[in-house]
Amino acid sequence: MPLPLLRSLIWLDYRLAVVFALGVPLVLLIWAAIRQEQALVRLLTLYWKVSSLLGITVLLMAAARPLAFLTGSLAYLFILIGLWFWVDLNEELADLPPFRPLPFTLRCWRWAMTLLSAVGLLLSGSALGCAWGQPTAPLCQLWLEAPERFQQILAVVMGFFFGADWTPPVTAFLGYLGLAAYAVGLIQWLLVRLPRQGRLAGGF
Repeated sequence: MPLPLLRSLIWLDYRLAVVFALGVPLVLLIWAAIRQEQALVRLLTLYWKVSSLLGITVLLMAAARPLAFLTGSLAYLFILIGLWFWVDLNEELADLPPFRPLPFTLRCWRWAMTLLSAVGLLLSGSALGCAWGQPTAPLCQLWLEAPERFQQILAVVMGFFFGADWTPPVTAFLGYLGLAAYAVGLIQWLLVRLPRQGRLAGGF
């Protein structure tokens, strides 16, 4: 694929992720909490737990850490699984009136996020070699452009409000810290909750 076309697709992926992976589910979570739709709140809470790996990936990419190319692909894969994995939540959502505004919007978002995650997984998978190769290669640099701009904006904001010198090593430290916490939570779920509860979300 030509690099200019790939660059456009990568930037489109980032922009759509801001809307569908961050903005829409936040609005839906607040909406579901206000309407006291517990099944939807649990699904969206689980989504936020799983999708936090995307935020960790952005922090690592902002610091140009090669591991970010692996966590990016894993994040999209985990989101795909997390959106549809829970039997009890799928049943509760199916029982809700199909054309009520909140359940209907959530269903539309879930399918849109499924498509976005599948495309994101394919795109990020094409750059997996950057996790073990040279992150300064042209293909790798395409993925680092947006996170590097985020790093620059974050440095300006933190410097303005707190007088802090926000450098890539600081961003990397927070990314690795978040990744360690995520790994502990994932291992605990795989070894304790999954054997006990299977595909039931329960109180998770």
